[in-house]
Parts: sequence; structure tokens; C-alpha cells
Amino acid sequence: MLKKVMTALAAASLIAAPAMAQGNAAKLSVANASRAGAEVKGNEFLGGSVLLIALAVAAVVVGVIVLTDDDDPASP
Repeated sequence: MLKKVMTALAAASLIAAPAMAQGNAAKLSVANASRAGAEVKGNEFLGGSVLLIALAVAAVVVGVIVLTDDDDPASP
């Protein structure tokens, strides 16, 4: 009998805990706080060399394709 009561009490506390914690968490929430942004100068993506990197990658890909392009049959 005591085991069933303890099991029921444990189940009830597991069910009620999130509902009771939700009210306390709303007071601590920072969802209503406003944030101020800061301006950052001179911070370009990769120093503005994205085009150069893209061209280098394309050149490597084309080079690999040209070097491995072997359509000749293995047998005569």
C-alpha cells in the first residue's frame, strides 16, 4: 500500500513540476529586455577576397577535371 502511495506521489510531482516552474521562470525571462547594437567598422567578410577564393577553387576543380579526363579505352 505504501509503495503505491509513494509511486502516485512521485508521478504527481513529476506532472506538476513544470507547471509550477513556469510561473517563476516568467519573472526571470529576458524576453522583454531590449538590446542595443554596436556598429563595427572595417570588418569585411574574409577581407574582401571572396571572389579571389572562389576563382581559385574553380581553377582547382577545372584542373582536376582536365587532368582526370581519360575517355580512351583501356584495350585496343
